[in-house]
Amino acid sequence: MVPEVTPPGLAGWFGDALPLAERYAGLLVGPGVERGLVGPAEAARIWDRHILNCAAVADLVPHRGTLIDLGSGAGLPGIVLAMLRPEADVTLVEPMARRVAFLLECVDTLGLSRVRVVRGRAEDLAGQVSADVVTARAVAPLAKLAGWAVGLCRPGGTILAIKGASAADEVAASRLVLRRLGVSDLAVLEVGGGKVDPPVTVVRFVAPVRRRMAAAGNGPRAGDRRSGRRVSGRGAASAPGGSGRSREPEKRRGDG
Repeated sequence: MVPEVTPPGLAGWFGDALPLAERYAGLLVGPGVERGLVGPAEAARIWDRHILNCAAVADLVPHRGTLIDLGSGAGLPGIVLAMLRPEADVTLVEPMARRVAFLLECVDTLGLSRVRVVRGRAEDLAGQVSADVVTARAVAPLAKLAGWAVGLCRPGGTILAIKGASAADEVAASRLVLRRLGVSDLAVLEVGGGKVDPPVTVVRFVAPVRRRMAAAGNGPRAGDRRSGRRVSGRGAASAPGGSGRSREPEKRRGDG
């Protein structure tokens, strides 16, 4: 199965990575739909509402360094950003077994040697894995997401929460939590204008240099014995597990 509509100008988005992007689109609308990771109605708009929506965020991501995609689901935006930032080391964090299996298949099929998949929950992985940039799309409301993301971000690193039209309202409702976490440089940005319509809304903020997770009640629970599973694949490194504008349904944490 192939996407029904392939937009023009893709080479301008992906350059040499265009063949990979087209193969990934095929995986999303083929196995992704068959396994329930992508809704059947989304196949015809997999490019503009999903892949290009995520590609627009690459302008906010350095070409090198480390990135964690929290609650990666079908790999949006993590796999897209890995294709556009091939010199970055990308970790896809996802708690649900069937999604992890799909991610491993994508990483293997696309030959993304600098991408690894970690199964587990973000709150269980805090302090075990970290990155310069943490991304999240359709994962949770900002007040809850912020604590998880800060736990996976290096001190002073950047968090990019891909949101929709209600982003400003979420920021307003989350002010107390964000203040307790000690984040800084909070901004609501629009990216991809002129390339995607509507532009992609991203809430960007910087993780504190000194963590204050306990203040928000979002840190790892003392005595919690649950840990993620080790996963592997020919295209992904084994790792200890743990867990735009997007119209993708919010992912349920802890499934599978």
